[in-house]
Amino acid sequence: MTRRPFHKILIANRGEIALRIMRTARRLGYGVVAVYSDADAAALHVREAGEAVRIGEALPVQSYLRIEAIIAAAKASGADAVHPGYGFLAENEDFARSCGDAGLVFIGPSPEAIKAMGNKAGAKRIMQAAGVPCVPGYQGADQADTVLLAEAIGIGFPVMIKAVAGGGGRGMRLVTDAAAFPDALRGARSEAEGAFGDGTVILERAISDPRHIEIQVFGDAFGHAIHLGERDCSVQRRHQKLIEEAPSPAVSGELRARMGAIAVTAIKALRYEGAGTLEFLLDAAGEFYFMEMNTRLQVEHPVTEAITGLDLVELQLRVAGGEPLGLEQDDIKFSGHAIEVRLCSEDAGHDFMPQSGRMALWQMPGEIRVEHALQSGCEIPPFYDSMIAKLISFGVTREEARRKLILGLEHTLAFGVTTNQAFLAACLRHPAFTSGHATTSFIGLYRDDLLAPRGELASDAALAALVLFVTDPHAPRWRGGRSLAATFPLPARIEIAQGIHDLDIARERDGRYLVNRDGSAHRFEIEELGGDSIRFRSNGLIHSARFFRDGELLYLLHRGIALAVRDLSRAAPATASASGSDGRVRAAMNGRVVAVLVKPGERVAAGQPVMTLEAMKMEHVHIAPVAGTISLIDVAEGEQVTTGKIVVEIELEAL
Repeated sequence: MTRRPFHKILIANRGEIALRIMRTARRLGYGVVAVYSDADAAALHVREAGEAVRIGEALPVQSYLRIEAIIAAAKASGADAVHPGYGFLAENEDFARSCGDAGLVFIGPSPEAIKAMGNKAGAKRIMQAAGVPCVPGYQGADQADTVLLAEAIGIGFPVMIKAVAGGGGRGMRLVTDAAAFPDALRGARSEAEGAFGDGTVILERAISDPRHIEIQVFGDAFGHAIHLGERDCSVQRRHQKLIEEAPSPAVSGELRARMGAIAVTAIKALRYEGAGTLEFLLDAAGEFYFMEMNTRLQVEHPVTEAITGLDLVELQLRVAGGEPLGLEQDDIKFSGHAIEVRLCSEDAGHDFMPQSGRMALWQMPGEIRVEHALQSGCEIPPFYDSMIAKLISFGVTREEARRKLILGLEHTLAFGVTTNQAFLAACLRHPAFTSGHATTSFIGLYRDDLLAPRGELASDAALAALVLFVTDPHAPRWRGGRSLAATFPLPARIEIAQGIHDLDIARERDGRYLVNRDGSAHRFEIEELGGDSIRFRSNGLIHSARFFRDGELLYLLHRGIALAVRDLSRAAPATASASGSDGRVRAAMNGRVVAVLVKPGERVAAGQPVMTLEAMKMEHVHIAPVAGTISLIDVAEGEQVTTGKIVVEIELEAL
């Protein structure tokens, strides 16, 4: 593996991690080169780089997964090192080897280490040989459907299907019984093939209600290795992390030392170089089981940086340049507590459905660390991961860090594309998380609580009606102070929190506004109205809110709660067709059709899967809304579709 000084780094990634790597590289005096797909031509990481090279079309397999295109980009730009970031090719041994063969320094472990530990099956065999406890399972080469089903039955349900080359929850399925196994296996393989180019899977027995604990490690070319403590990544949805923290509320000093020693012993045996993470499941009895090793920088590395004071990207660059770590285990000191949340463009209320489109207004809080690569007016493409920002807080205590992060989320402006902002805040406020008792079952156990509306619906609806009224270009203009120009009550109909509300609004002679909803009156006195902000008095209190209006849509942030409101005042009444009961299946998001599961003329039952759509590297099954016969299929496998497109039509059965 080539370890030598270098001068210019090509970052083989996109978005926030590309910007994160650029920041440290420039601080250390390195030149940086970005790469981009057609979908990212106007992206912030491209504009921030000194140089940028196009590597292909929008889909990852056409761009960010094209080894030859990235090597060519490095050569064309004069880069002499490549940083893979995370995801894409970061754990691809062929990519690491190709970089070395091209005379480029790969900022990561050797191809041999990636092969040994980046493959889940191989990693488990190595760890078992070293005496590390592992989750019982199957890591065999025979990948026949019948063999895998038989092995799953032998292991005992529930079992986990995991892609051997996987990460980030992709290519992973929890299966509770044998009947569900074939469909889950197909979905895991397809997702893994699309994300990693390898559909091979392993099977593991599902551990009941564990914590997900990972140990950050570093090694250098001189045989030195250290660990930087643990991170608790237990709060997950779809086996993908949402909240990470360090240290873990469940890990004692003695357990940290024991897990860390095992991790260091393992990477020393491999003569591992660079950053890596060993992931474990920790059960209620305090026993831990090795799951996998990530041979790259982790998404959640900032929480480790916060409590150690180290820059992990800097350590990566120094090790890749042939320098020793310069740190002994006793040099690592832990201070305070850090928590990170992943802000994702997804709808938590609709099974975390990925969202794409134009982010009309984007403003991040300044009081905490935020890693992102967006700005107002940019497009979020449907081709990549749904994570659009990471918010990281640090405090002397866990409670201080938790409070700061909630406040940061309350000051986050992300208008135009639905995000999980409110859901993350609800997680941080929940008693199970507050007390430090959240496990991987946290979201499943408390989902209804976490999705429950937090605001006061009546006052939120009244405020939304007020903002819609005063920002309507046809409404009488607001002027500060008292006014003799009163108005008659005007009817308004809005959709908010998945409900329809009828109100009426009028301006009174004293300049105040009166909003009536179901006989309940809400009075507002506007003190200041800007292009995206309003300051008003209501019930004796002065409030501030931020908003963005996009035609009939209004985005509103008030008291830390983000709301999306649709103005239906001029809309036609809803019809059966609009409700989806007409037998038409519409694409729920922008994405690519990966499987059409029915044929014209086929009879289907209500709820039967008819199509699978891939968006942001996750698969989403669309089902028949009614029973009937397939009359039209208007898509083909591999086709890109937009939200709302009619993909399948079903002729309803006669009553």
